[in-house]
Amino acid sequence: MHHDPSPPFTLVMLHGLLGDQQDWQALGEALEQALPGVRCLALNLPGHGQPTVPAVGSFADFHDWLGDTLAEAGVVRYGLLGYSLGGRLALYHASQRPAGLEALWLESAHPGLAAPEREARRAHDEGWAQRFEQSALADVLTVWYQQPVFADLTPPQRQRQIQRRLANHGPAVAHMLRATSLGRQPSLWQWLAETDLPVGYFSGLRDHKFNTLANRLAQHAPRLRHWALPGGHNLHVEHPRAMALQLSQPLAQHL
Repeated sequence: MHHDPSPPFTLVMLHGLLGDQQDWQALGEALEQALPGVRCLALNLPGHGQPTVPAVGSFADFHDWLGDTLAEAGVVRYGLLGYSLGGRLALYHASQRPAGLEALWLESAHPGLAAPEREARRAHDEGWAQRFEQSALADVLTVWYQQPVFADLTPPQRQRQIQRRLANHGPAVAHMLRATSLGRQPSLWQWLAETDLPVGYFSGLRDHKFNTLANRLAQHAPRLRHWALPGGHNLHVEHPRAMALQLSQPLAQHL
């Protein structure tokens, strides 16, 4: 009997707020060296790379958008790798148990706040959204990249990030900040503890906030695989080869 080969596996990559699909280029190249033949698909999130405000207005909207986008691209079997905002969106998508999803890898992504903390976070993100709407993008980005989570960037790296992010459309960023605020995200700690889906988490040893969070998460979800790598918040840009080396082992099981 003739059996059709199973459809190829694709690693779908979701960038962070203000980013774009090019953010994954170095990691994609490092993965291709470590694992020849790996298929990577880096997407531009809604509200990024277009000068219009996106129709996506919630986590549920994003879940639908991603399903439609993957179907249009012919992706049947896939794993998700998401950084920061992209990781939170990937986590929500995975929690809806979409057909074809075989693994989830998060990088510096928050699993969700307890209910009492969400209102304060929404107010915090609203403040940033108003800045992105009302002020010159270069000015807002300069302040944005002074946040403690980006303390690991050298001045030249910080300047490069600001230059690259100037292609964004302020009102679209503001819209996505409101729609996907951590204050609007359901807490997915319990889902991570209970899911059968293989889940991995990357944190940077110099990113104190998220490395501590990842250690807590690894205790809460014993099946979760945690990689703590030298570096800060943005490992796929700072240390693509080290990240590719760790990721290539679990990825190989799906190819």
